[in-house]
Amino acid sequence: MNKNSSTRLVEILEKDEVELLEDWMKVQLEASTLRPDLLSKSELHRQTSEFLSLFRIAVRSENWIDINTPEWADIRDNLDVISRTRAERGFTPSETATFIFSLKQPLLNRLQELDDDLKELVDDIWKITALLDKLGLYTTETYQKNREQIILRQREELLELSTPVVRLWDGVLAVPLIGTLDSERAQVIMENLLNEIVETDSEIAIIDITGVPTVDTLVAQHLIKTVSAARLMGADCIISGMRPRMAQTIVQMGIELGEIKTKSTLAGAFALAMKQLGLSVN
Repeated sequence: MNKNSSTRLVEILEKDEVELLEDWMKVQLEASTLRPDLLSKSELHRQTSEFLSLFRIAVRSENWIDINTPEWADIRDNLDVISRTRAERGFTPSETATFIFSLKQPLLNRLQELDDDLKELVDDIWKITALLDKLGLYTTETYQKNREQIILRQREELLELSTPVVRLWDGVLAVPLIGTLDSERAQVIMENLLNEIVETDSEIAIIDITGVPTVDTLVAQHLIKTVSAARLMGADCIISGMRPRMAQTIVQMGIELGEIKTKSTLAGAFALAMKQLGLSVN
C-alpha cells in the first residue's frame, strides 16, 4: 500500500476515533448477526474500542500491510481472545467474522470524505478492504481452531462420563459399559479402572457389558487387555452381561477368554465377587 493510503487511514483512526467507534458500534448493533443473548452491549463496546486502539498502532508501522509481522502481534492476540470466547459461547463463524467485516462501512465512509480524487479513492478502498479481509479471514481461521479444540475437549469429557467406575463394595468395583467399544474408549476405560483400583485398593473389578450391542474380535481383545492390566495391578476381573448370542459369537470366532470369569447378570457377578472375598449379602 502506498504511503498516501496508509497516511489517510492513520489520519482517520487518530482524528475520528471517537466518531468511528460510534459508527462501528451502530453497524454491529443493527446487524442481523447481533447476539445480545451471548454478548452484552458493554462487552461489545469494550472489544470494539480495544481493537480500534490496537489497529491504530499497527497501521502506523512500516509493515502494516502484512498482518503476520511482529507489528501485528497485539492485534492477532486480541482477535485470538475474541474468537476463542465467541466460539466457547456458541457464536457461528459468520457471526464472529462480522466483528471485523462490519468495520468496512464506517471506515470507508470516512475515507470518502478525505479523498477527492476518484482514482486514489478506488485504490485506497481496494487496499483497505483487502486488509480488513485478511483480518476477517484470520478471525475465522482462529475461530475454527478454537472450535475444534472445544469439540475435542467435550468429546474427551463425554468419554470420561460414559465410562464411570462405580464402587459397589469395599474391594469391589464395577465398570458399566454402554454402546460401542472402540480403541479410544477402551483406553479410557482401562486408565480409569486402573487408577481406581490403585486408589481404592480393590481386589475385584466387574466389567458389565449388558449395554454393549455386539461383541466382536476387537471388543473381545479390548476386554482381554483390560482384564490383563487389572490383574497386573492385583485385581481379578469378572465380565457380566454375557448373553447367549454373544457367547455363540465368541465361540464361532474362536476367541479365547482364558480364565476370565463371566456371568449373565451384574447381580450374579456381584455375588461371585462377594464369594471370592469370603463375604455374603443377606
